[in-house]
Amino acid sequence: MAIDGSSSAATTRVDRIFGSAQYFRLWIAQIFSSGGDWLALFAILITADRVGGGTPEASVAYVMIARFLPGLIFGSAAGVLVDRWDRKRTMVVCDLGRAATILWLPFVDFVWQLVLASLILEGFALLWAPAKESSVPNLVPREKLTGVNSLSLVAAYGTFPLAAGVSIGLASLATVIQRFSAVDFLRIDEESMAFYIDAATFLASAAIISRLALPRGPQTTSGQAEGSPRVWAPEQIFKDLRDGWSYIFLNPTVRTVNVALAVGLIGGGMIIPLGPVFAEDVLHVDGGDGFRAFMVALGIGVAIGIAGLTLRQDRLHKEQVFLAAVFGAGACLFVATSMWTLVGSALLVGGLGVCAGTVYVLGITLLQESATEELRARVFAGLFTLVRSSVMLALLLGPALALFLNGLSDKFFDKDVNIFGFDVIIPGVRLTLWLAALIMVAAGFLTLASRGRATRS
Repeated sequence: MAIDGSSSAATTRVDRIFGSAQYFRLWIAQIFSSGGDWLALFAILITADRVGGGTPEASVAYVMIARFLPGLIFGSAAGVLVDRWDRKRTMVVCDLGRAATILWLPFVDFVWQLVLASLILEGFALLWAPAKESSVPNLVPREKLTGVNSLSLVAAYGTFPLAAGVSIGLASLATVIQRFSAVDFLRIDEESMAFYIDAATFLASAAIISRLALPRGPQTTSGQAEGSPRVWAPEQIFKDLRDGWSYIFLNPTVRTVNVALAVGLIGGGMIIPLGPVFAEDVLHVDGGDGFRAFMVALGIGVAIGIAGLTLRQDRLHKEQVFLAAVFGAGACLFVATSMWTLVGSALLVGGLGVCAGTVYVLGITLLQESATEELRARVFAGLFTLVRSSVMLALLLGPALALFLNGLSDKFFDKDVNIFGFDVIIPGVRLTLWLAALIMVAAGFLTLASRGRATRS
């Protein structure tokens, strides 16, 4: 009886935190695959540098392009496929495919092989992500979605420092294993150990997901009668694709979330390439140290944001908090980049993290609650495509804008203006980040306008 009581208490605790034991297993699978992914990314970049010969920078750039490009081009099509396939089987096959591809990486000797492997890995990831997000509402009660999406964000990004710590010890582990000549064919070194561990995490994820009690997913495609065979003609696939994007733009909640995240990330993403320059040119600290301080503050802020959401998920008005967080993110970035000390700026970047984590978690939750079962994967694939496009635009546009505005500021203001008796330095990087903050505030107004149109209709 005591054992039964203990088991029942453990089950109740899991249900209270994770919504259900089934989602807890999916979360564990995500922990495995995300941790392995970060570990492999470090190793892939080091391998790109090694096989790049005289142009290691170009090799790293090729690999990063290979990670971004498929999502921009084929992200929406992946949603169409996932809406037609069994989601559990899709995730399992993708995990197995990623494990097989990762096991090839220790034997890569040329940049083109590394780029090809990166393209394949990204292709599997494009299918896995919408399948996973579309499955969550089938595993947990509606009122628990905010909490479990917070946990999902922890699994995705909280494993980064863990993977970084593991990577530090891989060199010592590789040195020990290299003493055994029987494993010479495995090409054991620090990078290959990371790849083998990553492959094992994907296999573990596949094994866990294969045991989940997930429904087969939508059994019909747009315009099909129940029980009729699936139509794979190009015109039907394009119709499904068009239906997905029409739903994204016509459904008021889905449209609001996509507009807020896409436009907001164009502004918020600029802090990544411009953070070190801002720390050096404006705050007069080492660029690397300043950027690390910003990233730590951002991470802590995100953690605080998702913890707050988890604790108060039953008493939240999701749409109102989502809108407030969009405006708050822009305000925090503007004030952070108006500061003149690293501590003050980092504290406000932490506030940006609180708002950003809130926007992401509530955005995912609102999509899961609003999207219909037969279109859910297309909705998430569309979101991920917009997010990737916005981040890519921010990474490209930020440095170019900073350079352009720096020239204008130098020409017309000598990079210094007097405001109410205070000298304010305005190099291009500060002007660009102010503009980025205004873009994020504009995302809030666009979100507000989208909600207003929905209310009137």
